[in-house]
Amino acid sequence: MSTAILTGQPVPGSSLEGDLRSLGFDVRAATDAADAETLLAAVPADQRVAVVDARFVGHVHALRLGLTDPRFDAAAIPGAVTARSAARPALARALHTASAEASNGSVVVGIVADRVAEALDTDLHRPELGELVAEVPRDPQARNEARQSVASVDDEAIRLRTAVKSRDGFFTTYCISPYSRYIARWCARRGMTPNQVTTASLITALIAAGCAATGTRAGFVAAGLLLLFSFVLDCTDGQLARYSLQYSTLGAWLDATFDRAKEYAYYAGLALGAVRGGDDVWALALAAMVLQTCRHVVDFSFNEANVDSAAANTSPTAALSGKLDSVGWTVWLRRMIVLPIGERWAMIAVLTALTTPRITFYVLLIGCAFAACYTTAGRVLRSLTRKAQRTDRATRALADLTDSGPLAEAGASLLGRLGAGSRLLIALPGAAILVAAAWTAGYGSWWPVLAAALYVLTSGAAVAQPLKGALDWLVPPLLRAAEYGTVLILAAKADVNGALPAAFGLVAAVAYHHYDTVYRIRGNAGAPPHWLVRAIGGHEGRTLLVTVLAALLAAEDFKVALTALAVAVALVVLFESIRYWVTAHRRGAPAVHDEGEPA
Repeated sequence: MSTAILTGQPVPGSSLEGDLRSLGFDVRAATDAADAETLLAAVPADQRVAVVDARFVGHVHALRLGLTDPRFDAAAIPGAVTARSAARPALARALHTASAEASNGSVVVGIVADRVAEALDTDLHRPELGELVAEVPRDPQARNEARQSVASVDDEAIRLRTAVKSRDGFFTTYCISPYSRYIARWCARRGMTPNQVTTASLITALIAAGCAATGTRAGFVAAGLLLLFSFVLDCTDGQLARYSLQYSTLGAWLDATFDRAKEYAYYAGLALGAVRGGDDVWALALAAMVLQTCRHVVDFSFNEANVDSAAANTSPTAALSGKLDSVGWTVWLRRMIVLPIGERWAMIAVLTALTTPRITFYVLLIGCAFAACYTTAGRVLRSLTRKAQRTDRATRALADLTDSGPLAEAGASLLGRLGAGSRLLIALPGAAILVAAAWTAGYGSWWPVLAAALYVLTSGAAVAQPLKGALDWLVPPLLRAAEYGTVLILAAKADVNGALPAAFGLVAAVAYHHYDTVYRIRGNAGAPPHWLVRAIGGHEGRTLLVTVLAALLAAEDFKVALTALAVAVALVVLFESIRYWVTAHRRGAPAVHDEGEPA
């Protein structure tokens, strides 16, 4: 339960108290700042408290935005200020300051909330209200004018409109959001939470994958339709969170994680369905997952490398991009050709229903490869032409994203004095030789093992110094591509039933760990614990192990070994990930809500 303290004399006919109760506040009245200070001390320390001027006039949604957003410890709008438990001491100090000033006659009773907001010595969020009204009229005429302004603006329409993500893809913006926002409102009015909708989206996608696995035309059509409906629910959960301000740490993690689980489970369903029809496309399914995961790592690494840079958008390439954004049709074209999640899932759904899994994967691979080349080329040009200093936080994030284990650490110690320069140029030869050796050597050859040993040394040398070069943000995606690509090639070389599905499971488990690392960094929680990275070997340890297994074991035994490794990695990373996020949610960690690029 939250508490709202009304300061000043109540206004006859005001709906403020009822509005606050509708938002979940227990309302108490204070005559002045000193009285409010006394009431604040009586409220349990773990509760949110709001101080609101009794003369406040405004929309309920303005109060909702200003007083109930769980992402911010302290927030204010004209005439109202609020603090969660973490900012309660700052609120108490500010109230004490206002009380002292009032006792000296320097503050007029009735504007305590605004003075408290000014005196708060902590980060204060002030939401953009736009057309919404939030003010404290000083006389009856001003109050009547404020009430007329409230009546002339439909705050529910604004609430619905702002429930939609401000930046999204063309398909989502024009084909999903026009009606999914109403589904979100329907869910809110029935007390549903975003996490429940997220879970429903996951279940729907898993059913879609099951339909695709039947291998029948009816199953493929049903799978395509269900995948689209799953995406509708995927949009709805975020819109429900924005509509009702139900942000949470756990919800952000579930939304991001389930998106990847849904898409990759659907790939597996398509591959199973193709096998039932006599066409083995597991290599294509795994290639699609590898490509898509590497695309995401490129996005994550570039963003983390530049998130704190004051010169992040000073390059000529960024200037050109800004000019193109001023032309409407180029904005939508550029958003579509990168195949964000909406366009990608719509394409997959249509192709599933009308064609075959093989054609679906071919088109998906070609489209994603083009999108990857387009986005990566643009980011490389920006990195080469901008003059930005990489912060220590960004450097630490890039080092965490490399997922370097004990062998790479040993290599870093051994080659730590390697000359300065681009870390990318140090890592690139080892990764290229590794993939080339796996590709050219026959199954059972020891050449990939030797290449993997070289890869251990070069990847260790690459992280021996901070990743501060202009293109060093490409090191994490390069390492992902080397590890995943090696597993894919060696499983394909084994040429036995079940090897590629086992490799699919292994890459999926490792990719989950890498996504989890990203989400923790985004939440300012740092990387997963070092023991976890050591326990699953780091990228170089897993790669070396897979090449050794391929050299030592017969193809059938290699399949079993890949399966066992996939299960072991999945159990360890899932246990630690679920433990961490549930604990973070229970201790009230600030909610992370991503409004960035479409996934």
